[in-house]
Amino acid sequence: MSITISPSILGGSFANMKETINQIDQSKAKYIHFDVMDGDFVPNLTFGPQFISNLRDSTKKIFDVHLMIHRVGKFLDDYIKAGSDIITFHLEINENINEIISRLKKSNIKCGIAIKPATPWEEIKPYIENIDQIIIMTVEPGFGGQKFMSNQLTKISELNNYIANNKLKIDLEVDGGVNFETGRQCVEAGANILVAGSFLFKQKNLAQAASELFDYFN
Repeated sequence: MSITISPSILGGSFANMKETINQIDQSKAKYIHFDVMDGDFVPNLTFGPQFISNLRDSTKKIFDVHLMIHRVGKFLDDYIKAGSDIITFHLEINENINEIISRLKKSNIKCGIAIKPATPWEEIKPYIENIDQIIIMTVEPGFGGQKFMSNQLTKISELNNYIANNKLKIDLEVDGGVNFETGRQCVEAGANILVAGSFLFKQKNLAQAASELFDYFN
């Protein structure tokens, strides 16, 4: 199984984001991860659809957009038009989940559902046959640089078993505290996409660091 690396731009400089995108573009990473936060669903505030749109022409990498926001339905079209390839929203929002999935499918955008650490994976079951991706949060969403929550490994493993037993084609993505060691644990549990942010940006060369992470798992 090939492991996909999705560098999160959250650790980069927002004042020079095109350079960050350019560095990731030179790496072996297949995705670029956008953590969209509204200061309401999570306590941090990042950026909106225009920010993503402004970067779309800078690379052909897959834009892996993670909406940590309320009012997904209201803003969904804006993120679709911005050039997102995959849009993942949280199960914990108080909205019509099936309606959001349907809108994404009609727009030919891959659809994902994310769950916070305290949310049981079983709550995804009613929607799991209609989505393309699941993000397991291994930190509390909101800020980068947090410590990996190893108690989420069981959730990854159980979800992986459920997907395999039901012969579903769904990517299992892990977001939060990923490095070589924790990433290996996630892959062994069944994850096939790893989001890495703070760990990569601590290295001297972002492109090289992302490529080394890819090589380590492939």
